[in-house]
Amino acid sequence: MTAIQLFDTTLRDGMQGEGMSLSAQEKLRVAHRLDELGIDVIEAGFAESNPKELELFALLASERFEHADIAAFGMTRRRDSRAEQDPGLRVLAGCFAPVVVLVGKTWALHLEKVVRVDREENLRMIADSVAFLVARGKRVIYDAEHFFDGYADDPGYALKCLVVAAEAGAETVTCCDTNGGTLPDSVAAATLEVARTLAHISVQIGTHCHDDAGCGVANTLAAVQAGATHVQGTINGYGERCGNANLVSIIPSLQLKLGYECLTEAQLSSLSEASRFIDELLNFTPDPDAPYVGRNAFAHKGGMHVAGVRTDPATFEHVDPAVVGNGRELLISELSGKGTVHARAKDAGIDLDEAAARRVVERVKELEHHGYHFEAADGSFELLLRKETGEYEPLFRLESWRAIVEKRADGRVETEATIKIWVDGERYVRTAEGNGPVHALDKALREAISEIHPHLREIELVNFKVRILDETKGAGAITRVLLDASDGHAVWGSIGVSENVIEASWEALVDSLEYGMQPGRRAGGSGDGWVAPHAQPARAARRP
Repeated sequence: MTAIQLFDTTLRDGMQGEGMSLSAQEKLRVAHRLDELGIDVIEAGFAESNPKELELFALLASERFEHADIAAFGMTRRRDSRAEQDPGLRVLAGCFAPVVVLVGKTWALHLEKVVRVDREENLRMIADSVAFLVARGKRVIYDAEHFFDGYADDPGYALKCLVVAAEAGAETVTCCDTNGGTLPDSVAAATLEVARTLAHISVQIGTHCHDDAGCGVANTLAAVQAGATHVQGTINGYGERCGNANLVSIIPSLQLKLGYECLTEAQLSSLSEASRFIDELLNFTPDPDAPYVGRNAFAHKGGMHVAGVRTDPATFEHVDPAVVGNGRELLISELSGKGTVHARAKDAGIDLDEAAARRVVERVKELEHHGYHFEAADGSFELLLRKETGEYEPLFRLESWRAIVEKRADGRVETEATIKIWVDGERYVRTAEGNGPVHALDKALREAISEIHPHLREIELVNFKVRILDETKGAGAITRVLLDASDGHAVWGSIGVSENVIEASWEALVDSLEYGMQPGRRAGGSGDGWVAPHAQPARAARRP
């Protein structure tokens, strides 16, 4: 197997994307997570471009990394100056980082319109800058900016830029698709020519792609197949405009599909967790449709697909989800067959016969026709299963509930809810105030029954979503409410549908609590009941 050097630029290039912001301490956490994942080189950014970068480099200098090397980023010397006198290069030379990434121009358009230097001076800028840093003991990676655009414009000059960097001592020359508009066949052809041109020099060939044409991953794979062994990208494809090439997709594709050596088996199995960890740190919602690591990457909905993967997963899965730390999902919808229902019942520890399975399938079809959607409501679906088998026992019997929202002249809004329920033959009436009607109803219900069911105190609402199902009816439309709840160990979804948004919310709220009290869940999800495979720790509730 050919070894691939993995280079992550999430902390530098990735931070140029919209909404990307991390403190120096948070960046340090990312660096350690990348190190654990098995990334070879972590580009930390400009060593002294701003106070946050100064703080980060000071932190990194005192840290120990098991595997990764830290790289500092900079540019070739200024025109008509000496490398040893260039302030930026002097900072890089004095920086603790053993690796330095130098970016330089390759495309004549940029020489004329941006840096305004002639071609020969640009070559001298590249050679002088690389040689200066190499002489001071740095390992230099030369990033040829806009290489593929430059190659399309003038192949000879673009190649010459790489040659002078390699001859000056760069250990790696990286061909960058900075505008992200090159297609895989062009990347492959140009990289093959780079490999031929540099065959007489001991230098590694790298690839750095952006995703503006949606080809960032494909271009990277094409470059590797053409001879590149140094791969640059970002976690989850973060980056400016449409983002950078996504290492989370590139790594398993290289290792599992093309046979290149990237990570150990243990490291590869932590890929999904690493992807989600960095999303969470950035306060981003993980993309459910992300290849390999998304929640839906191995989700099966149609009856034929479910039957296939139950017989042999290879029928509808291109790799074993566990290899990348993910899990299989069997989604429930009107497209589902009895096989899906049986599989979910088995996961929940429910004995479901054929007649009950048929009833569940028909009931799901009927409910989805009225607006229910069980793919994200695993808790409500398990309760449906239990109702069909006679195993369902409600927490209480409802007599009535009422919610009052009062807007006062001073601008204050107060919400009060009253519930009347029966539990074990005893009537409970409770009133509570909350930040909204659902919050108030939740508090009143918990106050009424938490002494009988103390486990309810551990369950919190962690998400609340409302969707209008028929926008043409305006405020009178049917609404769907999805709640996520957690006991600190697992997260589950519940659903309610009604023309009245509070009634729909109440239905989802009750389902979320009743599911949390099902067999196997009362000890924090450690029993025999089904636990959501992508369970996450509880977050602060979004109070409706």
